[in-house]
Amino acid sequence: MGFYLIEYGLIILSLLIVSLAQIILRSKYSKYEKIAVESGMTGREVAERILRENEIYDVNIAKVSGTLSDNYNNSKKLVSLSESIYDGKSIASVSVAAHECGHAIQYKTGYGPIKLRNGLVPFVNIGSYLGYIVIVISLIFSLAKLFLVGIILTALAVVFQLITLPCEFDASRRAKKELLRLGLITEKEHAGSSSMLRAAAFTYVAGLISGLLEILRLVLIFTGSDRD
Repeated sequence: MGFYLIEYGLIILSLLIVSLAQIILRSKYSKYEKIAVESGMTGREVAERILRENEIYDVNIAKVSGTLSDNYNNSKKLVSLSESIYDGKSIASVSVAAHECGHAIQYKTGYGPIKLRNGLVPFVNIGSYLGYIVIVISLIFSLAKLFLVGIILTALAVVFQLITLPCEFDASRRAKKELLRLGLITEKEHAGSSSMLRAAAFTYVAGLISGLLEILRLVLIFTGSDRD
């Protein structure tokens, strides 16, 4: 009974951490979406300026649907900004747009961790797809060693999340630097921009913690079945 309480407790804790991170992010976004920047520039204009000033001319900027669905795809050389970020003139808009451009700058400068993260993508995709399938098969046929293989495959996603953290923190650092250097935000607006970007970064920290808790749960199941 105690074993199952721990297992379910880990699941609940994981959900709470991820939910808390999302609540904080949306709260910060809601707050700073309402505060206009003095420059009057939109997220798209800020992205264009940062890319141009960093001599990045092969990256396009596109408007996409959704909320906080912003991302940078290096294979497509595309900064995708959600509608409210693309057209918005708020602290939230320019901060998110600058962050995605931060990733483009990382690729231009040959930032090591993002190269490593990209190299792991095929392995992570395979691990995420096969990990739980292997675990289920191992449970059906009582194959402890196969269960361990499933845990290792699933853990690849956690390694990926761990490497993603410095990439995201660095992109935010670059974003804040560029926003100030180019005069796209004022010193007064900088605090709000930093707060917004910290909240976004916390979602990745929460994802990592959640992944570690899931691996711990699987290890507990493995050790419990091994005793049986």
